[in-house]
Amino acid sequence: MRHDPDKHHRRSIRLTGHDYSQAGVYYVTICVQDRVCLFGKINNGELKLNDAGNMVNNWWNKLPQKFTNVELDDYIIMPNHVHGIIIVGADPVCPKDQNIINYSKINMSEGQTDPGDKQMDSGDQQKGEHVGSPLRKPVPLSRIIQWYKTMTTNEYIRNVKQNGWFPFKKHLWQRNYYEHIIRDENDLKRIRKYIIENPLNWKSDHENPGNMETK
Repeated sequence: MRHDPDKHHRRSIRLTGHDYSQAGVYYVTICVQDRVCLFGKINNGELKLNDAGNMVNNWWNKLPQKFTNVELDDYIIMPNHVHGIIIVGADPVCPKDQNIINYSKINMSEGQTDPGDKQMDSGDQQKGEHVGSPLRKPVPLSRIIQWYKTMTTNEYIRNVKQNGWFPFKKHLWQRNYYEHIIRDENDLKRIRKYIIENPLNWKSDHENPGNMETK
């Protein structure tokens, strides 16, 4: 399936007037284990998602259905990773109503990805977890990412068995994910531009397996 910018990007107009000091807008990157390209390919800057890519795209768009305190902004499904902007809070326009998550208790290790700055642990992917009913209580970003990894992993495994998808080794996703708190409009614009232009810059992308250092 050819990448459709209108379908595979989402922009939230509700960011206007948002108080970024409340730390409720996040840029995240989630990578496939060993950076194997399982979700499609890019030719001459044009992204073409395969069935697996469309599957992880569909689950990304289900995040607001599962977590009622989540909204999605721009995102992109790349051949071996996902970039996306996630808005976490009761109402991004009204910071005083937001439920602020204390991330000081979450273990972090150093790491960077353009343009993120924190590497977070989303925990083990639980094979037994299911979609369930929407969660109306605010939840931390780490749990949101863990749920996404679990749902996509479960469906990928089913399709390996039923439709012959290319199997992954041990885990579909890397255990950690990258997180960057968006603090102002300039930061938001820079990251949106990076996300949208990611397919065009695939040749120089450090997530591209062709650019990985060989030992």
